[in-house]
Amino acid sequence: MVATKALAAETRRPGRRESEGAAALAARMPRLVLEARQVSSLLAHGLHGRRRAGPGESFWQFRPFVTGEAAARVDWRRSARDDRLYVREREWEAAHNIWFWIDRSASMAFASDLAGASKIERALVLGLALADAFVDGGERVGLLGLTRARASRGIVEHLAQALVADRAGLDRDLPPDAQPARFDEVVLIGDFLTPPERIAASLSGLAAAGSRGHLLLVADPIEETFPFSGQAVLHGLEGAPSLDIGDAGAWGDRYRARIAAHRDRLAEIVRGQGWTLTVHRTDRPASEAALRLATLVMARGG
Repeated sequence: MVATKALAAETRRPGRRESEGAAALAARMPRLVLEARQVSSLLAHGLHGRRRAGPGESFWQFRPFVTGEAAARVDWRRSARDDRLYVREREWEAAHNIWFWIDRSASMAFASDLAGASKIERALVLGLALADAFVDGGERVGLLGLTRARASRGIVEHLAQALVADRAGLDRDLPPDAQPARFDEVVLIGDFLTPPERIAASLSGLAAAGSRGHLLLVADPIEETFPFSGQAVLHGLEGAPSLDIGDAGAWGDRYRARIAAHRDRLAEIVRGQGWTLTVHRTDRPASEAALRLATLVMARGG
């Protein structure tokens, strides 16, 4: 029999309620901070940095000349050493802003014994790890509606402190109203069990100025498989009434169909904005989702 649990509200804050400093944060969640650092380290090896061609002063690489390019781009000194024409590319040096939002509503405080971590723990680790990796790659990172974007080496502690102080975020299942600038990247991490029409309205507002975005959906494995049988009662975590569903095995087929339909609608909404959707189950390593998100952001930024 699969066991589930709903974690206390305190677990949705990455630190003590009264804490305002990084020292108290480290005492409250050393494991999550450490795991975020470890995942960030794996990203550094997986991505080999975020270097790419673009406007800048530093030489990056020579590449073959492509027919149709301006002849002024040819590096004649390098080309003289070979039978081909080469172009000198500079490294992109213009950092851009990457904005994060991490869902800390009640539905995230859920875990089953099939999972490696609760949804909220995994979301926090992924958000902090990605922020650390992006700053290491030369980008500026901030929290939507909470902080300005910055490229601080202590970005993990800085973002965690901001989350500690954000008590309103514990009751918010969608990001705050904000309008990132054109070409900014937005990374939203949560379970996105909110009605699709509310999600569509939120994404439309965030994308209004031309920002590009990514949704990272964090799910417990039993939220997809519903491996229950016998008489069962479902208890809501966000004010919903309890529901006596009778035979869980018979009800499971309808539940799985509803989840699949919700995911399909979410994917449609995301595609409509030109954003990306990644689904991550908490029985999988955090590094898998982090590497995929970092790769997507790097590709969009390029």
